Amino acid sequence: MALKYRFNLKDIKVSDFKIYLFSLFKAFIPKKKIKNIQDLKEFIQKKSAWVSQVTLYNYLKTRMGTKYVLHFDNEVLLGSINKAKWNIYAVALQDLTFFCFSYLNVFFDYQDTDKAKVIYENILDNEKLNGMPLDIIEKGKKNFDERLKKINWKTHCDNLPFNDSALSLYEWAPIADELKTLDRKIVLNSMILKWDNIQNEFIKLIKF
Repeated sequence: MALKYRFNLKDIKVSDFKIYLFSLFKAFIPKKKIKNIQDLKEFIQKKSAWVSQVTLYNYLKTRMGTKYVLHFDNEVLLGSINKAKWNIYAVALQDLTFFCFSYLNVFFDYQDTDKAKVIYENILDNEKLNGMPLDIIEKGKKNFDERLKKINWKTHCDNLPFNDSALSLYEWAPIADELKTLDRKIVLNSMILKWDNIQNEFIKLIKF
């Protein structure tokens, strides 16, 4: 059964849609070189937020039709969207953090990979001010630690580094299960393609 909910734009935080509505114009904004850990943290945070929100809202827009921003008054769906947004973002942050540090280790011989955990946890802690639920923050940190124990920095950046966030989009998007089953390949590819662009951007900007 297709979703029949309708949106009211005022019910969605302006901060959420700033990234989404202006995403097409980002190509014209000069890119800041990544020269140090602070630059890297900002890159990871901004790009993870962009990928997770744009892919989620594009998927919702596709399934709900052209009036997806009109006449919405269902608080249950709003809650589901917000929960999905934060859960996908938490995993997207992990994927990009692991990719960046793996790439730095392989191509720049960067050895201080312990900073990956510091950056990830710092970003999550800062997101408390933006309303990120504490349970999602704690779950994200726990999941990060579990993945960290298994990671091979020398191979990770070339070994499907963004699969987890793509699967997270598929899992958390508030779309009927029977529709998601039909959409699985398209949904996963939509996020992977956006991550491909982020990878290329990172490689061009890195100046460690």
